Amino acid sequence: MARYLSPGKRPVIGLCARLVPYVRTADRMPGRPGYSRRMATPRERAQALHAALRTRTPIPALSETEPGLTAVDGYLTQQEFVKLLLADGDRIVGWKLGLTSKPMQDMLGISDPDYAPQFTSQVIDDGASIPVSDYIHPKVEAEIALVLGKSLKGPGVSLLDAAQAVEGAVAAIELVDSRIENWKIKLPDTIADLASAGSTILGSRVVPVDFDLRLTGMVMWHNGEIVATGAGAAALGNPVYTLAWLANTLAPYDVTLEAGMFVMTGSLHAAFDVAVGDVIRADFDRLGSVRAKFV
Repeated sequence: MARYLSPGKRPVIGLCARLVPYVRTADRMPGRPGYSRRMATPRERAQALHAALRTRTPIPALSETEPGLTAVDGYLTQQEFVKLLLADGDRIVGWKLGLTSKPMQDMLGISDPDYAPQFTSQVIDDGASIPVSDYIHPKVEAEIALVLGKSLKGPGVSLLDAAQAVEGAVAAIELVDSRIENWKIKLPDTIADLASAGSTILGSRVVPVDFDLRLTGMVMWHNGEIVATGAGAAALGNPVYTLAWLANTLAPYDVTLEAGMFVMTGSLHAAFDVAVGDVIRADFDRLGSVRAKFV
C-alpha cells in the first residue's frame, strides 16, 4: 500500500468515536415499535460480526433478529466494529461508498449511499491470487478509486475542492462480502457490516486526473468473457462528487479524509459471484487494468 501514499504522509491509524452523533440507543426507548425484548447493544452486534469475520461463519441478519433497527443503529454498530478491528492492530487507509446506484437505493428505499472505512488488511495488489476460502459470500464489482494528495474536510467541500485534493485515480475491483447469511441484508445490516466490505484490489498506476471521470469507460471480464460495462457517471453521477459528499457527510463528526488515503467511489455495474478458478479483469479507459485470480 506504500506506493499509494504521498511522501511524508501516513494514513490515519485510528478512528475516534465520532462517526455517528450521540443518540439514545434503542434499548432505552420504551415502546419503540418492533421490540418486545431488550435490543442487543452496538458492541454486542459488533462482536457477533467480528466473530463472523474471523471464523468465516455467517450470522442471521441483525434486522431479522431485531426488526426495528435503523440506519443510526447500523452506524453505531459499525463504530464498535471499527474499534474491534483497530484493537486487532489494523489501520484505516481509506474509505468506501456503497449503494451508489439508483436501483440499489430504490430497492432499500434510500436516497444516499452508505460508507465505511477501509483497512490495511483489506488491500490486495493487482494480479494477486485470492483464496476464496478467506471470504463467506464473495462478489466483485469494478470501481474507480481516488487517491488524495491533500487532506479534505467538510463542511462546504465543493466539487472543485474535491477535484483539487485528488492526486490521481486508480483502476480498482472491490470484493464485497457479507457476514450476514445468504446476503439477506437490509440497510442497517450492510451499514453495520462495514458497508459489506471484503477486500479492495488496487491497480498499479495512480493516474493524474486531467480528464472527465464521468466519461471513463469500463469493461469487466470474467474468465475471458465480457460480463459488464459501465462508466464513471454510474458513481452518483461523478466519482469526484462522491468524494465531496463523503467529506461533507463526515464533517459533523470531525473526521478528515487524510492525504494519502484512497476512496472507493462506488460500483459501475451489478456485482457478481466469484468461485475458485475464476479470473477477473477490469479494463478502464485511461486508467489501465486491474486483475485477480481466485484460488
